Amino acid sequence: MSEQIYYDIECEINGEKIKKQVPSNITLLNFLREYLKLTGTKEGCGKGECGACTVIMNGKAVNSCLVPITQVNKAKILTIEGLSNDEQLHPIQEAYIKAGAVQCGFCTPGFIMSTKALLDEKPEPTREDIKKYLAGNLCRCTGYEKIFEAVELAAKSLKKK
Repeated sequence: MSEQIYYDIECEINGEKIKKQVPSNITLLNFLREYLKLTGTKEGCGKGECGACTVIMNGKAVNSCLVPITQVNKAKILTIEGLSNDEQLHPIQEAYIKAGAVQCGFCTPGFIMSTKALLDEKPEPTREDIKKYLAGNLCRCTGYEKIFEAVELAAKSLKKK
């Protein structure tokens, strides 16, 4: 019988400094959901193929199910919970609602976080940019057209601010 190894983690999640001791064999996804109770990030496939678990880590969209907790130390992470402030939705969230791009909602947090990373990198993306950037996010409910429209709407909305 092997003994569990623990790892001391220090990071920033949604602007809050976090310091915890956790098992060294968990993923960022497990850490967020089980240890911090941030359940907006979903586990779809657990293999990095669906994008439901997408968060932004050090400015880049990542599949949190593939990130070992040992790579999270000193990282800055943004989850869907940290996107809005107080009761005000982020313009990207508002655009998804306005465009009707939410469907069942299971994949929506991952799409929104990928959209945030895209618009941070390319504030005026082309439709091809959007398709390329969101290629790692899967939705079983839609043909993606409303999602693409939501990203374009969000880009316009953020440009006005």
